[in-house]
Amino acid sequence: MGKQIPTTVSFNLPDGKEVVIETGKLATQADGSVVVRVGQTMLFATVVSAKEAREGQPFFPLSVDYQEKFAAAGRIPGNFFRRETKLSDYEVLISRLVDRAIRPLFPDGYMNDTQVIINLISGDDETLPDAYAALAASSALAVSDIPFAGPISEARVARIDGEYRINPGRTENGNADIDLIVAATMENVMMVEGECDECSEAELIEAIKVAHDAIKVQIQAQLELADKVGETATVKRIHEPDPENEAIKAWVKSQATDKILEVAKGALDKNARKEQFKAISEALKEQWKEGKTDEEIDENGHFVSHYYDKLKKEVIRTMMVNEGIRLDGRKGNEIRHIWTEIDYLPATHGSAIFTRGETQSLTSLTLGTKLDQMMQDNALNHHFESFILHYNFPGFSVGEVKPMRGPGRREVGHANLAGRSLKKVMPKEKWPYTVRIVSDILESNGSSSMATVCAGSLALMDAGIPIRAAVSGIAMGMIQEAGKTIILSDILGDEDALGDMDFKVTGTRNGITACQMDIKIDGLPYDLLTQALEQAREGRLHILDKMSETIAEPRPQIKPHAPRIEELIIDKSYIGAVIGPGGKVIQEIQELTGTVINIEEVDDKGVVNISSNNAAGIEAALERIKKITFTPSI
Repeated sequence: MGKQIPTTVSFNLPDGKEVVIETGKLATQADGSVVVRVGQTMLFATVVSAKEAREGQPFFPLSVDYQEKFAAAGRIPGNFFRRETKLSDYEVLISRLVDRAIRPLFPDGYMNDTQVIINLISGDDETLPDAYAALAASSALAVSDIPFAGPISEARVARIDGEYRINPGRTENGNADIDLIVAATMENVMMVEGECDECSEAELIEAIKVAHDAIKVQIQAQLELADKVGETATVKRIHEPDPENEAIKAWVKSQATDKILEVAKGALDKNARKEQFKAISEALKEQWKEGKTDEEIDENGHFVSHYYDKLKKEVIRTMMVNEGIRLDGRKGNEIRHIWTEIDYLPATHGSAIFTRGETQSLTSLTLGTKLDQMMQDNALNHHFESFILHYNFPGFSVGEVKPMRGPGRREVGHANLAGRSLKKVMPKEKWPYTVRIVSDILESNGSSSMATVCAGSLALMDAGIPIRAAVSGIAMGMIQEAGKTIILSDILGDEDALGDMDFKVTGTRNGITACQMDIKIDGLPYDLLTQALEQAREGRLHILDKMSETIAEPRPQIKPHAPRIEELIIDKSYIGAVIGPGGKVIQEIQELTGTVINIEEVDDKGVVNISSNNAAGIEAALERIKKITFTPSI
């Protein structure tokens, strides 16, 4: 039963703002529950983990869900049902930030169903809750008995007017030229995600260090809270690893090592390599079954596949760090073959194909008006987006059958990263168009989100949009084995799966526009982070050179069949006259001229946007509006 007076700890952010973590008052039947308070903002987090794993569970079933209650902002949801429904893309992105930070810190072999829920239950317009979601989740784990190698925390670091700020308010953060969310343990950085206005690698590392220093204070507060709670938090439940069968393990190693190494060194394509590894596995299982009873096979047969998968990973990793050879024959810093094409789709307003090795994106671009902007209706923030990027990953791109049920969390995350990367180079001056980019991944073997960035940049230039510079992206990997390390450029899907890092970096020739880093081991020392960023820069510039062979600068004009938009400034007193009673006048002008007209009041003026594919129609509409708003000179 919850107690009225909770157990609390508090700490202060560098700007003096107090953060309070409390437990014991709400949801005491959960394994762990906390409330994080920052002014009027309250985040409520719970965690529950099953006491036993389901039989035959092959992976760690962790789910993390962040949701904002509209009541937290004194609002009723605007949908038909007037209630919170499935998570919005914004909530999915915050859920992913937390998931990616905590997932690597559960014990190896821990397969118990585990659910983390974070709800915004009170909020204000200025406090950005995403910066506190991981603190709430980790605190809930800290006061539970669930085995977890934390605590961790996340912090937003923003550079505003040359100064780094930790967890700034919404208005202040809007002026940042570096905006990162960083997750870390006391010792090491675990995750980074954010955007920059073409910052340097050194500036990015400096920002990460500032965030890490702030995170250490938050972790100390969680440790103090766990100590206050006592034994139920400080003594974790015992996780017994699966029993080993050393005889089968040794047999698999003796029979399969050389065969795995032969395939790994074969520089095969993705499907051929997959088939040959599968053939080794199947032959190994059949060989082991010889002379075994059905009872022995049922009891120990699963060990053969288990040890084969572990051995394959170990052999490939050792080969890479010792010999510098990768699965497709490349060196560590080598980029796959690239070819690009623009204007592939003649009816679209812009299009591009970007192919890098066995990863391919077909990207289309559409220009629209302000009426096409995408509404973002979150509990604390209602606004419209004029730059939209969608990412699709159909099953056929990896040779699989997959039901088409809309974008999943991975697709939402990849679209967000690519969109942030490209949005940074959009025209800074007033741009009247809504831009929608759609990346369809047609084949994939790693780095499809970075292919989206490259294809999107090409499509923007093909469409004649005056972006400030071309943007490319690269996914970096790392393997640490037996005291040795290799940094990998332009990683394959298999290298992502068996590696220790997935670090995506996008940018122009002048600097970084966005990044996303996930560490699968205890952490990444800063010297290796510096090396990875420098190697990523070399790769990005190589890719930009390849892209520039197809198109180096935006076309001088948009495509002939793309809509034209003309803007007219009128006295705000004439807005009603142009619209007419019940919209009669503006509707008549639109029908007669074949245009779409949008009028709004901006800075005490009337701004009229007229769009059409027909230049004559725009001129006719302009003339009619000018006649209505004409003021004779005296």
